Amino acid sequence: MTTPADTVIELRDASKSYPGGVHALRRVNLTVEAGELVAVVGPSGSGKSTMLHVMGTLDRPTTGTVRVAGYDVSELSDARLSALRARHIGFVFQHFHLATGRDAVDNVADGLLYAGVPLKERRLRAREALAKVRLDHRYSHTPNELSGGEKQRVAIARALVGNPKLLLADEPTGALDTASGEIVMELLHELNGAGTTICVITHDHDIADSLPRRVRFKDGEIVSDSRSDSPSVRDSPSVRNPTSGRESVPVRDSASAREGAGS
Repeated sequence: MTTPADTVIELRDASKSYPGGVHALRRVNLTVEAGELVAVVGPSGSGKSTMLHVMGTLDRPTTGTVRVAGYDVSELSDARLSALRARHIGFVFQHFHLATGRDAVDNVADGLLYAGVPLKERRLRAREALAKVRLDHRYSHTPNELSGGEKQRVAIARALVGNPKLLLADEPTGALDTASGEIVMELLHELNGAGTTICVITHDHDIADSLPRRVRFKDGEIVSDSRSDSPSVRDSPSVRNPTSGRESVPVRDSASAREGAGS
């Protein structure tokens, strides 16, 4: 039985409307429990981006209730809501949003700027987070020295450095080539296996179908919510090992493999 402590995010009859009669969300009910790996999938205009904003407390619902880590967001001031977001939610976006001219360690350390963590500890924790995403050989590299897949892994490390309860990944493979995208998805599975609760917002049905739970959106409503017993990103129909039927995923994305670890 699910207890409040198990629930990371809960939406009850959540709706979001905009002027002009635009109803982006319509009475959505959704609960995400600790340790889940969930795809929120739908075409452009289906409401999934609004769902991301509401789940991430970047926007408040017009009606209904949203609870994050047990807190009803409607009862929080903007300052307390920002603090809740900084403490409990990590964001990964399609286009990385890394600071040019700053190396990987400082880009990740910036994720702790508003947590009151001293600079030395921020950088130490940033190195630990980069190691988790297999980038301990890229500490001193700036974004223009990284491949697309490596940039996204830096962004994931930045989202994780504060140990959030929930990681929201918005089209995390949308700006990547196929090989780099596979590595990012493999990494998200690994992080989930280590205990991170992750929601992936995507239009890609192949990605959605590789995740244990799929919440499908259309016209601002959830039209299906399905689960699999033991799916894996390796079971997707992309690249498979012909001798085992399992997907073969390299350790590094295609660009960095060509560059070599010393570049």
